[in-house]
Amino acid sequence: MRAVFFGTSEFAVPTLRALTASPVEVAAVFTQPDRPAGRGRRLTPSPVKACALEAGLPVLQPERIRSTDVAEFRPDLGIVAAYGQILGRKLLNVPRLGLLNLHPSLLPRWRGAAPIQRALLEGDAETGVCVMRVASELDAGAVLARRSLPIGPRDTSGSLHDKLAEFGAGQMVATLLALEKGEATEEPQDESLVTYAEKLQKDEAKLDWRLPASRLDRLIRGLNPWPVAETSWPEIENGPVRIWRAWPVAEGSGGAPGEVLGLGESPEGAGIRVATGEGELVILEIQPPGKKNMDGGAFARGYPCRPGLVLGEGA
Repeated sequence: MRAVFFGTSEFAVPTLRALTASPVEVAAVFTQPDRPAGRGRRLTPSPVKACALEAGLPVLQPERIRSTDVAEFRPDLGIVAAYGQILGRKLLNVPRLGLLNLHPSLLPRWRGAAPIQRALLEGDAETGVCVMRVASELDAGAVLARRSLPIGPRDTSGSLHDKLAEFGAGQMVATLLALEKGEATEEPQDESLVTYAEKLQKDEAKLDWRLPASRLDRLIRGLNPWPVAETSWPEIENGPVRIWRAWPVAEGSGGAPGEVLGLGESPEGAGIRVATGEGELVILEIQPPGKKNMDGGAFARGYPCRPGLVLGEGA
């Protein structure tokens, strides 16, 4: 089977590596053009480009992909994973077996840009990957394979991303081999069950301490590593602090939402206790403006953490 691969971000790298170790022949790799990154704003290749060059594969980086770009490689199949560019209708018909996409959700739940984060933010018990046929409508193609993964109580969007990328790669290769043997089946998505994972916005990062501690904990984990939950802090004037890790406590001590209650313990260590709309949150990892991350205890030794301070809107 001769394939062309479309991918850009770290999520796509395990799939490309799995393909190069499989019987599938990767004829070419399409990825986004090099973009400025870092403080120096130097042009930086995508993770997929770096992986492809290491494997000795041809790499193409068109600003806008066209069907003619792909047709010259005479592919049997197109494989898509976190490419970041819309593939037009003409392109869908170039490979004789069409295009397959690795999507990090259990479709039809969480079509769209941020399926991993939305599953965490909404408190889903599980997530997973689907190998689906690329269609003209967003993430609406028939599903050839799916694999579920329980969401752990301490998972973040970052940890789920890495888990799904790894076992999604194996699922993609297994699906391709089944397709080649004529053993793959396709299941249309139930449109009545569709939900959409809207792209994350920076303003979602601001913590509302009136929410229950369990909900705030999901927000912190779901927004890690981007955009990272944040809150204003009394006597810190040059920007909000970022909350990277916390522990929810179901029962509280009666403080007002956002009120600092002092230091406290959790199963993951000591931190700063904050009252919420329901229960308490123990802040375990925090980042002051312009500084590196630190644990709650270290923050309390250098910044105002006296009981009675009110975070957020009351700060």
